Amino acid sequence: MNVYPFIEAEKAQRHNVKRACQLLEVSRSAYYVHRAGPSPRAQQDAGLTEQILTVHEESGGTYGAPRVHAELRDQGRRHSRKRIARLMRAAGRRGRAPRRWRTTTVPDPAGAAALPDLVARDFTVAADRVNTRWCGDITYINTWEGWLYLATVIDLASRRVVGWATADHLRTDLVAQALSNAVATRRPTGPVIFHSDRGCQYVSAQYARLAEQLGVRLSVGRKGQCWDNAVAESFFATIKTELLDRRPWPTRARAQRAIFEWVEGWYNTRRRHSTLDYLSPAAYEATAYFRTTPPAIKVA
Repeated sequence: MNVYPFIEAEKAQRHNVKRACQLLEVSRSAYYVHRAGPSPRAQQDAGLTEQILTVHEESGGTYGAPRVHAELRDQGRRHSRKRIARLMRAAGRRGRAPRRWRTTTVPDPAGAAALPDLVARDFTVAADRVNTRWCGDITYINTWEGWLYLATVIDLASRRVVGWATADHLRTDLVAQALSNAVATRRPTGPVIFHSDRGCQYVSAQYARLAEQLGVRLSVGRKGQCWDNAVAESFFATIKTELLDRRPWPTRARAQRAIFEWVEGWYNTRRRHSTLDYLSPAAYEATAYFRTTPPAIKVA
């Protein structure tokens, strides 16, 4: 119960604040602090909390303190990350952390024997090396109509999803469509490496023929080493945490629309990526370091 109005009434009638505080078991210092109103710092915290909640809600409730901090920084609001984290905790808000991933493709060691690992877990590519190294994988979405499978192609430099495809099957056509979409969208002018795990779709003769036609050189990770394709796996952990696992999907068509809106309307263009110094893939590619015609790479 708020006792301060009673103290105010007693003060107005008898001017006896001390007696009123004693009867209501409230310290006089607490009363005078309340009467003075919120401190400038508390008022600033209240305003900053409103801004934090706006950014958090615009992210669909997925941003934690680091991304909220980056968003506010770009808006010209300079506050420490610790302060933002403190206010988020006080408001009961937090980000959504991706779950650990699990392998979804079926390995084919025999088919991958002739393919080298051209990436060797080196996922750090200079900003001007866009369209030189891509990676991809397959994941699945449970709908009431049955499984929907998603294949992706991700640029290792900007982490942008440059090509993707969905289907109700796991045939090689699925990953072939994703790679074809990537080449059609990006139109690379030099050689491109595409890195994947040893899934049977990626090491098939059909996929090898398509890659040769598109000027793409195939690379695969080692058997049983999911970290060799960590960027692709990390993307799937993110999309599942922030979109796919948050609601049921009555139809494949509805899931496909949601994936399109999330990838093209949020992830590629607005979602801040920790690897990119909390820039979005599109913003990263728009920096002064990006060149529309990247240099060709040499492959040993």
